[in-house]
Amino acid sequence: MRIAVTGSIATDHLMTFPGRFADQLVADQLHTVSLSFLVDKLDVRRGGVAANIAFGMGQLGTRPILVGAAGADFDEYRAWLDRHGVDTDSVRISDTLHTARFVCTTDADHNQIGSFYTGAMSEARLIELKTVADRVGGLDLVSIGADDPEAMLRHTEECRSRSIPFAADFSQQIARMNGEEIRILLDGATYLFSNEYEKGLIETKTGWSDSEILSRVGHRVTTLGARGVRIERVGEDPIEVGTPDEERKADPTGVGDAFRAGFMSGLAWGVSLERAAQVGCMLATLVIETVGTQEYQLRRGHFMERFTKAYGDEAATEVQGHLA
Repeated sequence: MRIAVTGSIATDHLMTFPGRFADQLVADQLHTVSLSFLVDKLDVRRGGVAANIAFGMGQLGTRPILVGAAGADFDEYRAWLDRHGVDTDSVRISDTLHTARFVCTTDADHNQIGSFYTGAMSEARLIELKTVADRVGGLDLVSIGADDPEAMLRHTEECRSRSIPFAADFSQQIARMNGEEIRILLDGATYLFSNEYEKGLIETKTGWSDSEILSRVGHRVTTLGARGVRIERVGEDPIEVGTPDEERKADPTGVGDAFRAGFMSGLAWGVSLERAAQVGCMLATLVIETVGTQEYQLRRGHFMERFTKAYGDEAATEVQGHLA
């Protein structure tokens, strides 16, 4: 099963300031702020929703096709993804813009000052999925994740016109989208991904009820945080899957991306929706136990031991052969 993962490709530059921002602000001079903070720590982490999802799928051996836009500074990141089983040959490289990045400084009180540079991500709207499909011999599913809004709309319309099944996954972009855009992006989707809060926001913005949205998509996949995930289909009982026990909680960033990576890998393997959701929850648990979105290691024996403990021998037997 050939799955293309579209969406953002970015790096995070995270800095730590040992003092307090509040101590540097002069109340009657806030109209003309000019400050520079001497930071004592810098973490540069790979990110972007499409890259995170593709990395997880690559770890599971399903060889995803990453589709997005990056800059000439993408070489090192590309090499990392290539080493971890991701097909990066459909990433567009901008001639003039850097790869998108988030730059953030956090003070001792955990207050943050951050900026997001869109950069090359704005060129994702120039990518044609037909070119990707022709290169790999056709596409069985396209995941349309948070990206340049025009790119998301283009990919969705192209999937519909070419009868390519697609997954709608707005995540961070849902806040800036209006109801009409969201209606266009979800109508006819084979899968609609969201968390519980986004689920309510989608209904509020579109003006469609839960049942109306469900009638317009094949499957509605709602992540429930520590409670796991719920999968709904018209005329079928919901499938609910819980999460494995956590060994520790280090960093929640990228947990949703990891679930999607595991779930879509399960789809690629041809296992049931329940098994796919279980794989997604297991991978998400590994991510929450690690600082960073792509810093976890998937050790097969350890993965299967914990998967078996959480979901039982029958589930493990169905998954193990694919994972190996």
